[in-house]
Amino acid sequence: MGCSIDITSAYETEAVTALKLVKGHAYSVTGAEEVSYRGEQVQLIRVRNPWGQVEWTGAWSDGSKEWNYVSRDEKAKLNHVAEDGEFWMSFSDFTRQFSQLEICNLTPDTLESDDVGHWNHYQYEGAWRVGSTAGGCLNYAATFTSNPQFLVHLEDVDDDPLDGEDGCTFLLGLMQKDGRQQKRLDRNLETIGFAIYKVSPNNLRGRGNVHLGPDVLLRQRAVAMSSAFINTREVCDRFTLPPGEYAIVPSTFQPHKNGSFILRVFSEKQAKTSPLEEDIGAQIEEETISESDIDPNFKRIFQRIAGNDMEVSVFELVQILNNIVSKRCDIKTDGFSLETGHLIISLLDKDGSGKLGLMEFHLLWSKIQKYLEIFKNHDTDNSGTMSSHEMRGAANAAGFHINSAVLQTIVSRHADAQYAIDFDSFVGCLIKLEMLFKMFTSLEKDGSGKIELDLQQVRSRTKNPAG
Repeated sequence: MGCSIDITSAYETEAVTALKLVKGHAYSVTGAEEVSYRGEQVQLIRVRNPWGQVEWTGAWSDGSKEWNYVSRDEKAKLNHVAEDGEFWMSFSDFTRQFSQLEICNLTPDTLESDDVGHWNHYQYEGAWRVGSTAGGCLNYAATFTSNPQFLVHLEDVDDDPLDGEDGCTFLLGLMQKDGRQQKRLDRNLETIGFAIYKVSPNNLRGRGNVHLGPDVLLRQRAVAMSSAFINTREVCDRFTLPPGEYAIVPSTFQPHKNGSFILRVFSEKQAKTSPLEEDIGAQIEEETISESDIDPNFKRIFQRIAGNDMEVSVFELVQILNNIVSKRCDIKTDGFSLETGHLIISLLDKDGSGKLGLMEFHLLWSKIQKYLEIFKNHDTDNSGTMSSHEMRGAANAAGFHINSAVLQTIVSRHADAQYAIDFDSFVGCLIKLEMLFKMFTSLEKDGSGKIELDLQQVRSRTKNPAG
C-alpha cells in the first residue's frame, strides 16, 4: 500500500508541513495495529518515508506522550524510537492528513473473498523515437499508427464475472522509464496513455508479425483506452473484454517525443501476447525482358546520352538522373550523389564493367518509375517530400518489410532535420535495401535467417557491398 498528500501546484511538490509530512511524496503503509489507550482501543497505522528521515511529529509519533499510557509490552513491541523514516499515527489522523491511498493488488483476489488466485504476467520493453515510432495519440492521425504495437489474445472467460457477463479480465500498465534521470536533468515526465483495438484475422493477414497501419486502426474506434493521458510514471487500468484478439497502442500524448517504456499485462486466465512487429524480409520483383522488348524510342534516347560505347558511367548516370528530376516541380531533391550512383551501378551492373548498358539502364528506369509512383502516393500533403513516418508503408509498397529498429536506422541516415525524406534519398534508401537483401540471400544457408562471414568475406563485402 502507498499513500500521499495531494498538491495544488508544482510549487508544493515535496513541501514539508508543520507536522513534518511531505506533500506530493510517496509514502508506504507498512502496518496496522490496535492498542489499548486509557481504556479505549485506538487504531494505529504505520507509515514509512522512503527517504529514511523526516517523520511525523504529531500524536503517536516516535516518543510522543501517547505512548506513556500504553502497556509496557505493547510499547516495547510497537514504539521503536529511531530516525529511520518509519512512524505510527492514529487512523483518524491518517485519514485527515493523507489524500490518496493506493493498493497494489498482487493477485486477482478480492478483499471480500477467501479464494486465492494468481495473475498471469506478460511484460515488454519498447521505445518512442522521434521520426519513426513517436506517433503521439489518436489526435495526430497522420503519425498515430507509427507507434509501437502489441497483440493480446484473450480466450478463456472469467470464472466469476463481477457483472454477470462473460468476459476476460486483465490489467494493463504502461510505465515510462528513466523518470529519476529525467528529473535530475530538470525534465518533466511525458504525458502517456494507450488505446486498445479489436483485431480481426483479416487484419493480421494470417500471421501475427505485422504492424497495423491506418487502413486498420483509423477505420475503427478503440474498444478501450487508458482512463487518462497523464504525465505520471505509470498509467494502469483494469478491463474486461470479450474473447478475441486486441492490439494495444501505447503512446505519448503529443508526437515527436523520445522515451522508453515498459508495457505490462496481468490476466486472470492464460493469454497470448506478443509485439506486433514486421519480420524483416523482401519480395523483389525481377524484370525479365530481352532487347527486342525495349521501345525503339528508348533505345535512341539511350544511344544519344550514352555515346558510341552504349554504356553509362557513374558520372554520366548522376548527371542524367539530376537532369531528369530538376525538371519536375512535384518532387523535391538535393540531387543524386556519386555515392547513390555507385550503389545503383553496383546493384545493376551484371557484366562487371562498372557501367550500365542498355538493358541495365532500362531496368533502372523501370525501378525509378515505380519508386516515383510510391513516393508520390506517400507524399500526402503534396509537399514534394515524404514524412519519415510514412517510410514503413512506402518500403512495404516497394516490397521491403522492415521492423522498427531498421526504420530508426533509415530515418537517422536518410531523413533531414525536419524528418522529411526527399526523392533522391528515398531512391538511394531502396537501392541500398535491395542490395543488402540480395547479399544476405546469397550468403544465407538453409533458410536459417542467419549468415556467417569469415574475415576475408567481411573485407570483400566492405569493399564491394554488392558482392
